[in-house]
Amino acid sequence: MLDIWAALLAGFSSALTPVNLAWGFTGCLLGTMIGVLPGIGPALTVAMLLPLTTKVEPTGALIMFAGVYYGAMFGGSTTSILLNTPGESSSMVTAMEGNLMAKNGRAGPALATAAIGSFVAGTIATVLVTLFAPTIANFALRFGPTEYFSIIVLAFVTVSALLGSSMLRGMASLGLGLSIGLVGMDSVSGFARYTLGVPELIDGIEVVLVAVGLFAVAESLYNVLYDGQEEGGMHRMSSLRMTTDDWRRSLPAWIRGTAIGFPFGSIPAGGAEIPTFLSYAAERKLSKHPEEFAPSKGRGAIEGVAGPEAANNASSTGALVPLLTLGIPTSATAAVLLAAFQSYNLQPGPLLFMTSSDIVWGLIASLYVGNVILLILNLPLVRVWVRLLTIPKHFLYAGILVFATIGVYAMRQSTFDLLLMFAIGWVGVAMRRFDFPVAPVIVGMILGPMAEKQLRLALGLAQGDWLVFFKQPISGVLMTITILVLFVPFFLRKRGIRLGEDD
Repeated sequence: MLDIWAALLAGFSSALTPVNLAWGFTGCLLGTMIGVLPGIGPALTVAMLLPLTTKVEPTGALIMFAGVYYGAMFGGSTTSILLNTPGESSSMVTAMEGNLMAKNGRAGPALATAAIGSFVAGTIATVLVTLFAPTIANFALRFGPTEYFSIIVLAFVTVSALLGSSMLRGMASLGLGLSIGLVGMDSVSGFARYTLGVPELIDGIEVVLVAVGLFAVAESLYNVLYDGQEEGGMHRMSSLRMTTDDWRRSLPAWIRGTAIGFPFGSIPAGGAEIPTFLSYAAERKLSKHPEEFAPSKGRGAIEGVAGPEAANNASSTGALVPLLTLGIPTSATAAVLLAAFQSYNLQPGPLLFMTSSDIVWGLIASLYVGNVILLILNLPLVRVWVRLLTIPKHFLYAGILVFATIGVYAMRQSTFDLLLMFAIGWVGVAMRRFDFPVAPVIVGMILGPMAEKQLRLALGLAQGDWLVFFKQPISGVLMTITILVLFVPFFLRKRGIRLGEDD
C-alpha cells in the first residue's frame, strides 16, 4: 500500500508540472468544446484529436487525453440536457430527465448536478483505480497465452453482445473489425496478407484512420443525408445554483450511481449503457417524487440526472482498470485510448506498471487533477457552451469533415489514407442506417492481431491441443463464462416464447 501512495505522489509530481497542467487544461477545454456539440461523444472527440498529439511527449499527450476524456463526457451530458441530443447511447437516460428539466426552466440545476456528479463519481472511481489497478496487474502477471486469448475472446463476445440492438449485429461488426485487423504484415511469418497488391496496406490500416472514418466522417455524412432537416433549439436558462432540496436529492444519487457504475466499467463487459439504466431504475424506484419522472408531465426529477451521470462517469473511469492492467478496451473510447498508447509504442498490460510506471502513475494522477479542472472550468462556462449549440448544422459538420481530413492527412501525408477514410466513413453511414454498432469494429481491429498471436502461442505450447483452453483453470472459467454469455440469452428468449405460446 505504501508503494502505491509513493508511486501516486510521483505521478502527481509529473502531472502538476506547468507543462502537463497546461496539457490537462487544454484537454479539458477541447474535450468539452467538441463534446458539447450535438451528436459528438467522447470516442469521436478523442479520435478527432488523436492525430494532433503525435508530436507531443507521451506523458503530456496521455494527460491531455485524460482531460479530453472527462471533458467530452461532460459535453455529452450538456447536449442531452439542452437539446435532447445524446452524444452517445450512455447519455440517453440523462436526456430523459435532463431535457424535461430544461423545458421547465431548470437547465441550470440539471447541468450543475451533472457536472458535480461527474466530479464526485470520477474522483471516487479514480481512488478505486489507484487502489485496485496495481493488484489486478500483479495478478495478471500470472496470465499466459492461454489465459490472454480466453479473456480477449470474452471481451469480444461481451462487447459485441452489449453494444448494439442485437448480438448478431454486434458479432457482424466484430467480424468486420477482425477482418480489417488482419490486413498487412503477418506478425509471425512476416508475409503481407490481404493487401490486394496495394503498397500502402503492407503496414496495415491505421486504427486512428478507421476511428475517424467510422465516427467523425460517418457522423457528418449521416446527418447530412438523414438528419439535415432537424433544427436545434435552445431553452431558457435558469440560475446555475442548486437549491438545498436539489443537493439533498442529488448526493445519495451520486453515491449510488458510482457504486453501480464502477464495477461494470472494471470488468471486460463493455459499455456504460447498462449501469446508467440500472441507476435510473434505482433512482425511480427509491425516489420520494415519482410524479416528477418522465414520461409524466412533471418538471423532471433531478436524481434521474444525478444518478445516471455518476454511473456513466464511474463506469468510464473504471474502464481504465482492464485497459491499463490487461490491455482490454471495454468501450469505444477506451479502444481509441488504446490506440493512443500504441502510437507511443506503449502496450497496456501488467508489465506497463513496471516498464512505464512514471507514465501510468502520471496518467492516474492527472485523472484527479482533470476532475478538479473540469469542475472549475465548466460551471462558469455553461452559457458559453449553450451558445456553441446555435451553430447551424451544415457549418458544424462541414467543420468536422475538414478537421478529420487535416488530421488523417497529417499522419502520413497520404492521399490513399484520405480515400480510405472516406470509404470507411460511408461504411459507417451504412452501419448507422441499419443499426450496426461501431464500437466492436474498433475493438476487433485492435485486439484481433493480439488474439491471433496469443492463439498461436497457446496452441504451439499445447502441441495443437485445442482443449488446453478448458484444461487451464483460469482459462476454463473464462471460456465457460463466454459460452454462457453467448447461449444463455438465446435459451431464455426461446423459453419465454414457448411460455408465451403456452399461455
